[in-house]
Amino acid sequence: MASRAVWALLTVLMVAVSVGCGSGGSSMPQPLRVGVSDWPGWVAWYVAEERGLFDRYGLNVQLVWFPVYSDSIAALAAGQLDANSQTWSDTMPAIAKGVNLKLVLVNDNSAGNDAIVAGPGIASLAQLRGKTVALEQFTVSHLFLYYMLRRNGIDPREVNVRNMTVGDAAAAFLAGSVDAATLWNPWIIRIRQAGRGNVLATSADAPGLIPDALVVRGEVLRARRDELVRLMRVWMEVVDFIRREPEAAARIMASRVDIDPHEYVAFLEGTRFFGLEENLQAFTPGDSMTSLYGSGEFIQSFLLEHGLLDRRIDIAAALDGSLVEEVAEGAGNEVR
Repeated sequence: MASRAVWALLTVLMVAVSVGCGSGGSSMPQPLRVGVSDWPGWVAWYVAEERGLFDRYGLNVQLVWFPVYSDSIAALAAGQLDANSQTWSDTMPAIAKGVNLKLVLVNDNSAGNDAIVAGPGIASLAQLRGKTVALEQFTVSHLFLYYMLRRNGIDPREVNVRNMTVGDAAAAFLAGSVDAATLWNPWIIRIRQAGRGNVLATSADAPGLIPDALVVRGEVLRARRDELVRLMRVWMEVVDFIRREPEAAARIMASRVDIDPHEYVAFLEGTRFFGLEENLQAFTPGDSMTSLYGSGEFIQSFLLEHGLLDRRIDIAAALDGSLVEEVAEGAGNEVR
């Protein structure tokens, strides 16, 4: 799958802030341009397209596919998109640069699609001390390793990080040139199928740490709120369909990313899709990692420690759960 890294974009974002907004004003653009990249919680938007849900809700939505995920983040920051599919962690650097962005929906949490795998003789996270772990530095893989080490009382500086793309990290691990690797699917599945490596932890052990989300430009939220509320309703139907008919959903999604549908079912199993109830919980203020507020503070600390933010951002100002709340009110407060 395409990398969900954003850190290389910091210089791009500095330029993007100066670019004029591509939407807003008296003439609202049509259609609503939504960026999508290769991750199950985002590819799921094609379920809505395939099943005619956008038309059913009177929406003119253009799903804009980005083979390179980081390009979509730059496009949103530059005003070339109205909304984009991106992680909470990848949204903060743009906000710190002055881009007015709002996280309005959680599509999913990684719940097994990210993992730390280790070679023979390493059966616990504690045994990673002094060992070399391959990963894409400053991505969600790095954040996940950092969190799991901290949670288990291990200073991350006791582990040697070797920066590689996720594909190269998987290859290096299989070749035995590194002690461990932090990867995401399909590499985890393939390593397991090969009977190589011990899985020390997966993202299922860190609920809330890696929220994949829909992020909109602030001026688009103001000008096109009604459309965005209807888009939230579309998403809730998508999640209902995935839960009822996962194999049918996998066929639609797999065809978009050219993967065997049977293999894609495994991706769905490692993805916790967020419907209405989960979104209401995620937008509830709190210190726990399952709240966007709690995970946001932890993520922000990670970014600051590694020099990836120029300043602290206002977590509450970056979140807008009012659209999800409006959907709940329209449903008579009966969560799905």
